[in-house]
Amino acid sequence: MIWFAAALIGCAALAWGFRYAGQLATGRAPVFRDMPFSVAYGYILAAALLVWLVWAYKQGHSADPLVANKFFFLRIAVEGFIIFAIAAFLFRLLGRHVGTNQTKRLFRAMPLTAAFGIMIILIYVFVAVFAGVLAPYGQAEIIRGVAANIMPGGDIAMGGNPDFPLGTDQIGRDILSRLIYGAQNTVGIAFVTTVIAFLLGGSMGFLAATLGGWLDQLLSRMVDVLMAIPSLIFALLLMTIASVWAPRLGIPQTYFMVLIIAVIDSTRVYRLARAVGQNIVVMDYIEAAKLRGEGLGYLMFKEILPNATAPLLAEFGLRFCFVFLTIASLSFLGVGIQPPLADWGTMVRDLGGFVNFAQFAPMTATPPLLAAGAIALLAVAVNFVVDWALHKSSGLKD
Repeated sequence: MIWFAAALIGCAALAWGFRYAGQLATGRAPVFRDMPFSVAYGYILAAALLVWLVWAYKQGHSADPLVANKFFFLRIAVEGFIIFAIAAFLFRLLGRHVGTNQTKRLFRAMPLTAAFGIMIILIYVFVAVFAGVLAPYGQAEIIRGVAANIMPGGDIAMGGNPDFPLGTDQIGRDILSRLIYGAQNTVGIAFVTTVIAFLLGGSMGFLAATLGGWLDQLLSRMVDVLMAIPSLIFALLLMTIASVWAPRLGIPQTYFMVLIIAVIDSTRVYRLARAVGQNIVVMDYIEAAKLRGEGLGYLMFKEILPNATAPLLAEFGLRFCFVFLTIASLSFLGVGIQPPLADWGTMVRDLGGFVNFAQFAPMTATPPLLAAGAIALLAVAVNFVVDWALHKSSGLKD
């Protein structure tokens, strides 16, 4: 702790010197004259972190295997960040020159983070749609003549096999194939669940905003009760009950999971749809539609919905992230997507034992980290796109 405190004090002294030197060099320009000490301290910490990352990255390429193993994952993270940044830049550059005039204008105004998010989403969609073509084996296929628990990395000395770069799981299934099929199952089921939640919550929200009165009060109070219960705990409780009834009814447990999560998340969609709908139903064109004798369905889906598209689309992205993470969490706890379907949350749980070998051969710990990283990467990508969509629809300028 002494060295840590000394480092903080040293950074504070450097921050003061940085600000003072900047004032002298620029003739007390406003950028340095009005700079708070906290901002200068932040610049110094960022510079120190950058220097440390460069040093650690070099350590990851050390000739000493013990030192290289210690910084293996940091080296992979730095290289991955650089590769993704370059790929996002090239993707945005391609979008500015290829496509329709509308898409070209869209890519010209798009920040790099949004381009990264769209690129990642397209990659996930491609992998999910063509999983059957991309995966070398089936998601539930137990490969004959191949041992179980083959170590990732393909190093025969460490118990690997070059034919299985990510190894096999505890019953002899190819981990790479299950990782690819996980995109189809986890992402696909999350998307369907989010659509159902929006159909249910959006319809009820618009209905409550249009009719008002006792129906609005009844629906709103029911939603308040459901929202008062922590969603993950509530979903876990209901899925535990469903796991008992699903075999008796002959219905796959995944169907219960989709319905339960859709109902729980529809409460959040209801609140937004009702709030947006109440601001729209007081407009003059709604009154004009009522005077024309238009029905309830026309008012909800022809008048209110088109004018509520922007906030609902942004909410759809956020809801998808929450649903996606909830499904992965339930699968990790053993009550989500059930075998033989491949799922990233289940893979993190089942392959967690490989992490114990990370200090000897870091590559062996990659399968559970790849599954967890796939979950995190998609959540980050969707949030980047949603942030850009909200900024664009708000009318704010950079």
